Order: sequence, then C-alpha cells, then structure tokens
Amino acid sequence: MTWDAQGIKVRESWSGVQKPAQGGGDLRVARPHAIGKWSKRTVDLLIAITALVLLFPLFLIVAIIVKLGDKGPVFYSHTRIGLGGAAFGCLKFRTMKTDASAQLAELLRTDRAARTEWEATRKLKNDPRITVVGEILRKSSIDELPQLLNVVRGDMSLVGPRPITAEELPRYGENISAYMEGRPGLTGHWQTSGRNDVSYQHRVSLDVHYLNNWSLSRDFLIMAKTIPVLFLRRGSY
Repeated sequence: MTWDAQGIKVRESWSGVQKPAQGGGDLRVARPHAIGKWSKRTVDLLIAITALVLLFPLFLIVAIIVKLGDKGPVFYSHTRIGLGGAAFGCLKFRTMKTDASAQLAELLRTDRAARTEWEATRKLKNDPRITVVGEILRKSSIDELPQLLNVVRGDMSLVGPRPITAEELPRYGENISAYMEGRPGLTGHWQTSGRNDVSYQHRVSLDVHYLNNWSLSRDFLIMAKTIPVLFLRRGSY
C-alpha cells in the first residue's frame, strides 16, 4: 500500500535531505541485521531498567511537585509514530497547563508570528502554555525521563530518530519507510546537534544520517555526547 493511499502526501516532504551514499537511495541497506537488532534491544533494556531503579527517588519527587503545582495529572502522553508505523503514547512529565490544547488553538488563531513558528518547527520558544515547574523540567530535560518506560515497553529505543507525530510524517518523504523500520529514540543525533535550535529540515537530515549509518558503537557515542548537552541546556525549550 502506498503512503498516498493511507492519506500521507509525501510530495510535501523537505527537499535536500541527505541521501545515503550507496544503494541508490535505499535506506534499508543501513538497517541493523538480526544480531544488531537483538544487541540494540538488549542494551536498551539493561540501561533503561537500571536507570529507572536508580532514578526512582527523582521520579517520586518530580511527580509530587507537578501534582501540587495545579492538581492536574502528573504524566502527559502524546501520540507518536513508532516501529512499523504503530502509534504509541510517548510519556513525559506534564509541563503544560491543563488547558494547553485550547490555549494553543487560540494562540495560533490570533498570533500570526506564533502560527508561522509553529508551522515551521512544531515548537514555540515563548510558549505561554508551559507552567513554571514545567519550564524547569524542560530546561533540564527531566520531563523526558518517563520515556524510559517507553523504552522498556518496546515503543522506543535509547538512541534513534526523533519520535514524530502523524502530521510530521509527510516531511520525511521517501524516507518514511526507513523511519518506521526502527524505534524512535530517547536521544539521537538531533539531541547532540543543536536540538530545537536547528531547522526542521536539518532535523530530518540528522535522522536520515543516523538511519543510514547505524552501529551499536555509534549509539554509545551518541549517549556519551548527550550527557554534556543536557548539562549545557543548549536548544532546550
């Protein structure tokens, strides 16, 4: 079945996205073989489970603070597209006000600059929906720690492409299939290469580059690079 038949218009994709050097543009040559997939999943489980055990006190403290902030839910689950095109709930500590969806709709309706920024990056640098506690959690990336549960469940990997929404799929164009052959990552090239400070087109290029050059050693290198990025807080908002 073609993507057009599923309602995904690939002709809307970004131009100039990096193509692999071999295989005539077929990204499948870069997919991990069976042993590679097994080793990647094993590493994911070992690190994620260990991190969840060690970070449990932090989880508890953050959950209490978020709950006391406005009595709303502690976690927020946003639908993203994962392995095989399956939708899953990507978990985060809630950083936005409980009426965030209504606020966004009104902001995009009345503020042309905000609408332009949202359409280009799917982000807002000055987002009025974010709570005071939420801003701290985002700056430190603590809000994304619940995604370790997604890793254990098999929705995500520790390292991979950015978890994207169904609305973002058209921007991957002919690389949609490659994106869906793996699990989106808790971190990745996008996390260590500017995060939200780079253009959306560049984010797509970074994902394609990762998919075309995957190796377990590269995953460990990206995880190592993620640590200083989190402390420096570059591109986090």
